[in-house]
Amino acid sequence: MNVAGTTAAHERLQQIERVRRAVLEEGRALTDVLVHAWYERAWIERSWRRCLQSGQRPQDRVGFDLVSQQHMRRVEEANHTLVAAARPVLEQLGRAIASTRYFAVLTNDEGMVVDAHGPIDLGDPRAQVIARIGADLSERAVGTTAIGAALSELQPVWLHRGEHFFEDTSCYSCAGAPLFGPDGHCVGMLDLTGIDAAERPELKHLVAQSARSIENALALSRPHKLVLRLNWPGRLLGDDDDGIVCLDRDGWVTGSNGAARQLLAGLAQAAHGPVHCSELFAQPWEPLYDLARASEHTPVEVPLWSGLRLACLAQPAGGARAGGARLPLRDVEIALIRKAVNDARGNVMEAARALGISRATVYRKLAQKAAERN
Repeated sequence: MNVAGTTAAHERLQQIERVRRAVLEEGRALTDVLVHAWYERAWIERSWRRCLQSGQRPQDRVGFDLVSQQHMRRVEEANHTLVAAARPVLEQLGRAIASTRYFAVLTNDEGMVVDAHGPIDLGDPRAQVIARIGADLSERAVGTTAIGAALSELQPVWLHRGEHFFEDTSCYSCAGAPLFGPDGHCVGMLDLTGIDAAERPELKHLVAQSARSIENALALSRPHKLVLRLNWPGRLLGDDDDGIVCLDRDGWVTGSNGAARQLLAGLAQAAHGPVHCSELFAQPWEPLYDLARASEHTPVEVPLWSGLRLACLAQPAGGARAGGARLPLRDVEIALIRKAVNDARGNVMEAARALGISRATVYRKLAQKAAERN
């Protein structure tokens, strides 16, 4: 790290220490002592105050206790699907963070560790205690951490060194994101932790992106006959940003991901009872199954009851996997480009503008497809 970077890191730690004294020792509010950069981090103060109200003190020792064997067996059984869905993502994360001294921890919705992966130095007791299956890393057990914060705030968070509540945990830096199941309820969280490591706030984006991949895998793990991939018209379908809705043979929703629940307000009812796709789309639902059986999987636009429209790619069960190529992505791209050109009545510039790509890219993609056929 250069001199400027070292100075900035030192000033950051000093700033954290000033906040700790103000809130934890002097009883003042975070906003009394800090500048605008901390307003969006008010959740840290909320967590600290919860810890104080529960009788914890920053100087208390942290035991990092394991739950009982009986409780652990129940946790393992209850979280088998979560662990299976997350394992491929954890392996990818292990490669992404291999040189950063960070590793991944997966917990259930109670903050119990159910899996860990990455460059874990098991010779370091500080790594060993938090990477053990069954370790209780909830806020009530280890105070303010990315794990407890993500589960309490239900949003991605970043925590560095002294932003943790206990002095015993001030060696950690961590990013965390909650995980939501196919019914929209929180089922756990994903954490990236480093020990005496350089601050890496960009890991908040990585952990949030990885959490989406796990949520997609959870949605696709539900029994289904049809998968609908959804996004706004003009967006390329086929990656982890798609809304995913899984349907059974009769059109009932068996699962969805967070993106779909943002795109389709009607999915909010899933928490209270079954939702049928006829409640989501203002068109007959049976043709969606015909589209999935077609030899060429081409996105179509589907109308919503709100008057909005979404791009929709219908896929049969088994034709979509989370975290990798679902169907030939090149074919999806070409289908979208052709549709945009047709909608623009052959005006390539207008089609490129609608897709958010260059005219040269439109010509290149179409030429590549033509060359493959020849």
